[in-house]
Amino acid sequence: MRPRSFLSFAGFVMLIAATYCPIFRPLHITNWDMYACNKPYGIVVLLVAVVGILGLVFMQMKIARMAAWISLGLIVLFYFLALLRIHTSFSFIPFHSLEKYLDRQIKFKWGWWLLIAGPVLALAGALSEKSKFKIQTPPKAVNNLMKEEL
Repeated sequence: MRPRSFLSFAGFVMLIAATYCPIFRPLHITNWDMYACNKPYGIVVLLVAVVGILGLVFMQMKIARMAAWISLGLIVLFYFLALLRIHTSFSFIPFHSLEKYLDRQIKFKWGWWLLIAGPVLALAGALSEKSKFKIQTPPKAVNNLMKEEL
């Protein structure tokens, strides 16, 4: 792996770990991770992170970059859908004051910070510039002359 790929690798590993971290605390009873909220969506995020890691290991930066963009998009979409789910989960209650009270009882937890930081780190590593210092090799003509002298 290239040295700049370690930043992306850390981001993808952080994303995988963040799917198991608590992201909701409904009614102060239990903590929910991504799989408790929406298991198929969590598995898709996990697979995108694994594809990104495989792209890094096999030095396919285009695949890793695409996986970083897709994972960031999936997490932003998941956040938007989570907000919609929170604000519509108690809409069946006819008393609006009780509905708003129960909406306020669903709290976001610290796992959201990891869910956002993972794809941002992976994207930062995938979009970082290549090193400006290149290892210079002598031209082939010089190599052939050096072989003839030996």
